[in-house]
Amino acid sequence: QVQLVESGGGLVQPGGSLRLSCAASGSFFSLNVMGWYRQAPGKQRELVAAITRGGSTNYADSAKGRFTISRDNAKNTIYLQMSDLKPEDTAVYYCNAGPNWARGDSWGQGTQVTVSS
Repeated sequence: QVQLVESGGGLVQPGGSLRLSCAASGSFFSLNVMGWYRQAPGKQRELVAAITRGGSTNYADSAKGRFTISRDNAKNTIYLQMSDLKPEDTAVYYCNAGPNWARGDSWGQGTQVTVSS
């Protein structure tokens, strides 16, 4: 049973920064790839960034150059450092985990990120 607990969301002004965290528990195999997805009102959930246990990463085009995903394997925790935030980044951000690059079956409860002046 995988458990994912996100933290770090909030309200930030355009151009600001936020750091999200996701603490995970579960089997070694089920946490091979962990990532962040987001869902804005009226839109589908989309990948933001993902990272393997070995540190390989995958970013959505919208995140490249502004967001950085990282991972602490000893703590089973991933982070998403978000910079130069834009109003279009406003969404609920969800942590995800699975055995490979495909979207995993395990989700956190989500954390709201609102970018607004």
